[in-house]
Order: sequence, then structure tokens, then C-alpha cells
Amino acid sequence: MLATIERLEVISEAESLAKMILQSEVALKYRKSYFMLKNDPETQRKISAFVRMKDLFEDVQRFGRYHPDYKNINQKTREAKREMDLDENVARFRQAENELQQMLDEISVIVGKSVSEHIKVPTGNPFFDSGSACSGGCGSGGSCGCSA
Repeated sequence: MLATIERLEVISEAESLAKMILQSEVALKYRKSYFMLKNDPETQRKISAFVRMKDLFEDVQRFGRYHPDYKNINQKTREAKREMDLDENVARFRQAENELQQMLDEISVIVGKSVSEHIKVPTGNPFFDSGSACSGGCGSGGSCGCSA
């Protein structure tokens, strides 16, 4: 495939867009919250406790209510999840992650619509997907109405 001036311009614009995204306040907030999430020992303790309980719950869930510790492990798993979810660093990270995803969805829609109004951009966000028959990941083999 030969590189044409038009292709080089598209690549250059894409790199420029990527740099703008990386330098955006939303991306900075995401990286900062990720750093705080990974480097706070108390937050990491809560995440580890939840992961351990989740693994135990998955083992117990194979037998369902018939497992002798089902009720106890189910309750402890929910408590560990709640403790993790209420952690300030986890909440801040999730909010930053959602903001970054929203920005990327908006950019995807703008880029897709600049090529053609008929391009389906699966964002997973019903606000952006309302203009197309595609309502998300399109992992349904076309049952969502798009021609995936």
C-alpha cells in the first residue's frame, strides 16, 4: 500500500487529536486518580479484600444455596464490595473513568459523522446511539438491528 499525501494528512491529524486527548484536563484527572488509586495502601487493601471475597464467592456459588457457607460468604462479599465502593479513591477513579469514556464517545461520534451520517458508532451510551440502530457493543451477531 502506497502512502499518499491524503493518508499522511489523516495520520498526522489523528496523532494531533491523540496528543490533544492525552493533554486534556479529563485525561490528566484520570491519570491522577489512577495514580492515587494504585498508590494508596488503604485503598489497595480494600480492593484486595474484595477480590479475595469475590474469588471465595465464585467457588461457593458453584453449589449455590446448598453450600454451607453460602449465606456468610455472600454477605461478606457484599460488605467488602460496599467498603471498596465507598473508598474516596475508588469513587474518584470511577468518576474520572466515566468522564474520559464520555469524551472518547463524543469524539468517536464526531469523527464517524464527519465521514458519513450513516456510520454507526457503538459507544455503549444510549444518548449517542439514539441516531443509529446499533445500541452498544454489537456482540449480538446483528440482532440489535445493525448489519454487524
